[in-house]
Amino acid sequence: MADAVLFEFLHTEMVAELWARDPDPSPGGQKTSLSVLEGMGFHVGQALGERLPRDTLAFREEVDALKFLCKDMWAAVFQKQMDGLRTNHQGTYILQDNDFPLLVRMASGLQYLEEAPKFLAFTCGLLRGTLSTLGIKSLVTASVAVLPTCKFQVVIQRA
Repeated sequence: MADAVLFEFLHTEMVAELWARDPDPSPGGQKTSLSVLEGMGFHVGQALGERLPRDTLAFREEVDALKFLCKDMWAAVFQKQMDGLRTNHQGTYILQDNDFPLLVRMASGLQYLEEAPKFLAFTCGLLRGTLSTLGIKSLVTASVAVLPTCKFQVVIQRA
């Protein structure tokens, strides 16, 4: 439990520091901060993926790798499994968490809904970095309609 609280605090401070350093409210300033957070998450995801047991790295299909993310990787980082995984069987996957830990504290009002994307950038990078280590090139985006529920869209990039 203490690990989760420390991670949430560290994540909140990273977001606050990046927004304090570049207070530019224009879309360009926000994109830079989001890119930095996503890049940090990517590197953490790669490191996490490198520490996975070697037998889990041999997935037959992409969907098995995504199931691994939803169950094992998510549990290692957030102490819970993802709530849903859907696919169109054409390389697009939707991962849904109905009680995303990094958004729970913001769920008290709609005024925080527009702040949610900056709290999801790191996790998008985390997912993309772990998939990269598994040999899957992807594009990950996140969306929030109602706090604290969020959806991560993973689009597999074919060579």
